[in-house]
Amino acid sequence: METAENTIQQVVHQKSVPFDEQTYGIRLTGIVQGVGFRPFVYQLAHKWGLTGTVSNGPEGVKVVLNTDQATAKRFLETLLANTPSQASVEKYELEPLPFCSFQTFTIVESQVGKLTNGLKLTPDFAMCSSCREELHDPQNRRFRYPFITCTQCGPRFSIQRAVPYDRAQTTMQAFEMCPACLDEYNDPTHRRFYSQTNSCSSCGIQLSWYTCRQSTAYSSSFLHDTHWILDRAHRALKAGKIVAVKGIGGYLLLCDATNESAVATLRERKHRPTKPFAVLYPTLEVLQQEATVSVQESDALLSSVAPIVLVRPRKTASIAPSVNPGLTHLGVMLPYAPLLELLAHDFGKPLVATSGNRSGSPIIFKDPDALTELSQVADFILMHNREIVLPQDDSVLRFSSFCAKQIILRRSRGLTGSVNANGLTSTTSVQLSFGASQKSTFTLLAADNLHTSQHLGDLEDWETQTHFKHTLQHLVNVFDVQPSCFLADAHEGYFSTQLAHEWAEATKSTLQKIQHHVAHFAAVLAEHRLTSSPEPIAGIVWDGTGYGTDGYSWGGEFFLYFPNPSRPLGENIERIAHFEYFDSLAGDKMALEPRLSAFSLLFPEKEELLKNKFSGKESSFYAKLLAKNTLKTSSVGRLFDAVASVLIGIDKTSYEGEAALQLEELAESYFLKHGLLVTQYYSLKNLNYRSIPSKELLEAVAEDVLTGVPVDEIAAKFHVTLVKIIEKFTQQTGVQKLAFSGGVFQNALLVDLCIAVLGDTHELFFHQQFSPNDECVSFGQAVLN
Repeated sequence: METAENTIQQVVHQKSVPFDEQTYGIRLTGIVQGVGFRPFVYQLAHKWGLTGTVSNGPEGVKVVLNTDQATAKRFLETLLANTPSQASVEKYELEPLPFCSFQTFTIVESQVGKLTNGLKLTPDFAMCSSCREELHDPQNRRFRYPFITCTQCGPRFSIQRAVPYDRAQTTMQAFEMCPACLDEYNDPTHRRFYSQTNSCSSCGIQLSWYTCRQSTAYSSSFLHDTHWILDRAHRALKAGKIVAVKGIGGYLLLCDATNESAVATLRERKHRPTKPFAVLYPTLEVLQQEATVSVQESDALLSSVAPIVLVRPRKTASIAPSVNPGLTHLGVMLPYAPLLELLAHDFGKPLVATSGNRSGSPIIFKDPDALTELSQVADFILMHNREIVLPQDDSVLRFSSFCAKQIILRRSRGLTGSVNANGLTSTTSVQLSFGASQKSTFTLLAADNLHTSQHLGDLEDWETQTHFKHTLQHLVNVFDVQPSCFLADAHEGYFSTQLAHEWAEATKSTLQKIQHHVAHFAAVLAEHRLTSSPEPIAGIVWDGTGYGTDGYSWGGEFFLYFPNPSRPLGENIERIAHFEYFDSLAGDKMALEPRLSAFSLLFPEKEELLKNKFSGKESSFYAKLLAKNTLKTSSVGRLFDAVASVLIGIDKTSYEGEAALQLEELAESYFLKHGLLVTQYYSLKNLNYRSIPSKELLEAVAEDVLTGVPVDEIAAKFHVTLVKIIEKFTQQTGVQKLAFSGGVFQNALLVDLCIAVLGDTHELFFHQQFSPNDECVSFGQAVLN
């Protein structure tokens, strides 16, 4: 994925030094540790016959060479042109050093210190093809070793305690390499030369097997026999049992995805009524037999990120109906860890692979918690003794059906890492932004190092709050910094805002509040390096809710960025339009009951569509509530809920976005039949670029329902109307650059329609490194200061 992170900056210092006394230093930053960079430099230097050293340090990789200036430059150019596949160099520097004589070229001990100037924490990498081949090779000494790795694959971020990246700074420190592994580690010609995660069955990580009875886990494998344990896991899955498995970033719950009874049991125990499960397929070939997989989707599945990807299953797929009830898309992934590879390979069929937790709680990653909590969900627990330091869920991507536009739905394992902050902010202090409440993340900014955490969950839950604080403190310790500048959402009720107050008070520092949707807009501007654009840019930010500066709940906003380099970014952003306010009812309950959005927008004008959704007592109660209500909202997310309620009868949901997702799939089915460039939409009489008539739009939808227009056609017209509203806004304001953010733009069909209707006449900017949902808010807060 080409992003601004890959931009390389160059500094070359020149100084006249006699040829026979020249020593040069090269410094490289970015993702350069844990990716085989030192072995690569070592091998190249020996190939060129150069003497010197290479080492890791808090600033990245440092190379010292004895050579002339021309050769040093050519050596650097060769390094940059041939970096290891997982490396990403963002900055490099070549400078003359005081002369120092070397007899050969060696890898020397890493330098410990504060992480500075752009060193990025390396994400976890999916198992590479070479390790996969060895894993299944009976002649290889790592045959069926569940923790096979090399310099190009395996855990990094999830096991790193400190910088620089060396075995002693990771949870692999507990495993002393055997003579055979040490020989590989010290052999410059070997693929595992200087591989910090190197291990094998003789010296490495061990499995444990637990049987769960009456919510208690009992150990069943005193000898930690891998063959015996994997055989028991295979038998359990075949028998329709649920197995909790310790993965890279936490525990997963596995069961037979083709067994309706097993899936139903998992739903009941996990308290997850309808939210879709992800499915693990053993190979891409098996997946392709059961689903339509595009080139972009298969490339993502096979990448080093190995995320969950939403695909469209075939009607003949073997998946049990309750895996993804009511949906035409299925979240799938391929084995990214060798332990999962062995389990999936042995089983041979798709497996449900969902986060090891109870619904609404964060992923479990500590072994004692797994034994006490997952013993209430799983029949068996498959554990290993490598500690996880930083928990992560699986990342989730989707690609739009018509334009193949990538949309990140969850940024976590494989995508977690730092962002190139150069040019994004001018602050010299260490800055910490706390993000939002749902889809929470935080962002730590120190010098040129801007690190946005992985997705940490919804902060209404106490366990998620604990999880958030653990990850935050750990990253502050890894970076070895003391934040003195704090930013948070303007909503005082958010846990993240309250925690920001605590940190600011403890350090006697100031706390800056950032309006939720302004942070969304700033995030997409910063991703595209548009904060210094000479032209005005419109920000279309649509989501569920966010606290507005007028005390109302925003969610259907149009901003305008007026470039003025002399002022902070936030002062150049102005809210100039929004969807017409309507009543926000029953607090957080409204987001889980789409019928309340329909009631707010259609009562009493279209009351006949609401009768079957409420009892007489309920209808009377909400009518009285409506009469005295003072809280208003402009939320487009709630508009989607209202349409889903009147159109397809989704009145109550069990997870966020359920109604909007089903409405999107209904509309997409229409476009798949008729083509994307459908001209039907609702013509709104009271539409102007300052205020979009929410009630008029919903009443037009309701009228179509009452006159019997097919529901898929109505859903399609609603989507097109939203894009036409944007088009009308641009016509009346004359803005040609449009940036999109907010959870509504997780809707791939809406993105496709924006591209189809506006793409030829406007410049469109969507998120690339972040999700459009609230995960990007802490990043937006960071760049606004």
